[in-house]
Amino acid sequence: MVEIKYKPIGVIHSPFKEPKGTPIQPTASQSKGTVEIFPEFSDGLQDLEKFSHIILIYHFHLSKKSSLKMKPFMDDTEHGIFSIRAPSRPNSIGMSIVRLNKIEKNILYVENIDILEGTPLIDIKPFVPEFDNRNTTENGWLKNNVYKLKNTKDDERFVK
Repeated sequence: MVEIKYKPIGVIHSPFKEPKGTPIQPTASQSKGTVEIFPEFSDGLQDLEKFSHIILIYHFHLSKKSSLKMKPFMDDTEHGIFSIRAPSRPNSIGMSIVRLNKIEKNILYVENIDILEGTPLIDIKPFVPEFDNRNTTENGWLKNNVYKLKNTKDDERFVK
């Protein structure tokens, strides 16, 4: 199989300077930040301001090498890496749905950010409820742990 390489299109700026204490999901955060799009990609922002929420796809640049089984933030039991949302993954790709407040030139002003300062941005997609919302019936091991979300913060277990 061919190697895959990505070039960052921007950088994410947030109040979270280190992993410890960072919210572990956007829905647990009220924090605001900015997304700086590199000038050569700024034309791609046309019409994005018409969406209330966007999906940020980024590289977990501070994550340690992953194992195929790890203990997630909200449980004391190991689970397969593909059944958890930890930053340490075979491909360290993260995704967060954030509220887009405004765009000024190449700067996006967002809230509900759960991303570290200086995180490389790989892509942006508009969040479209008709495409992205699902009526789920099973939440796996999280079923009995999802209530912990608001009080769970990053404890650096996935940091290099």
